[in-house]
Amino acid sequence: MRTRLIFVRHGESVHSVERFVGGRAGCRGLTALGQEQAAAVAWRLAAEVSGPVAVYSSVLRRAIQTAAPIATALGVDAETDCGLCTWHYPAYADGRPLAVLKTAELPGGGVHRPFQRENESWAELVVRTGRAIMDIAYRHAGQTVVLVGHSETVNSSFHVLGMQPLLRAFDTVVAPGSVTEWTADGDPATSPPTRWTLHRFSA
Repeated sequence: MRTRLIFVRHGESVHSVERFVGGRAGCRGLTALGQEQAAAVAWRLAAEVSGPVAVYSSVLRRAIQTAAPIATALGVDAETDCGLCTWHYPAYADGRPLAVLKTAELPGGGVHRPFQRENESWAELVVRTGRAIMDIAYRHAGQTVVLVGHSETVNSSFHVLGMQPLLRAFDTVVAPGSVTEWTADGDPATSPPTRWTLHRFSA
């Protein structure tokens, strides 16, 4: 019973190019290049995915726009799950220049303490995304699932599926429109946790 989780980072987004905080209210979706990247990854996945499949995305506009052509190519409807989101940015920063977050930094921010006032800590983000990832894996055990999210969603998979500590000894670069794939041959919801295999990262 192989469960296959394919993580897709959204395509190039307006907020990343124009350097503002792209939260739920502030996200302005994909650039023209990002739309091309979404179409390209949809074509890639349509050529390699068969059998029962589901598509999920975060609730942010850039992820929804990336998931749409993928779901169409795979012949399913995409579902949204807020658990797959990037940081739940505070309202005072959403849609504003990134410098706003710099002015709100907290001393000692990091793994268990938020980097900025009213933001999540990294540990809180990993717990939230991890819960969503494992719930989805449980619902679709033995199937293929495409999870369209953010660089943080992909990085969280290393902690949740790869059992890495919250403070890793390495950093990663997750390219826009890239694919990261994990599989497990055992029950994804068993305890102790089943072992997952990383097949590709940011490919």
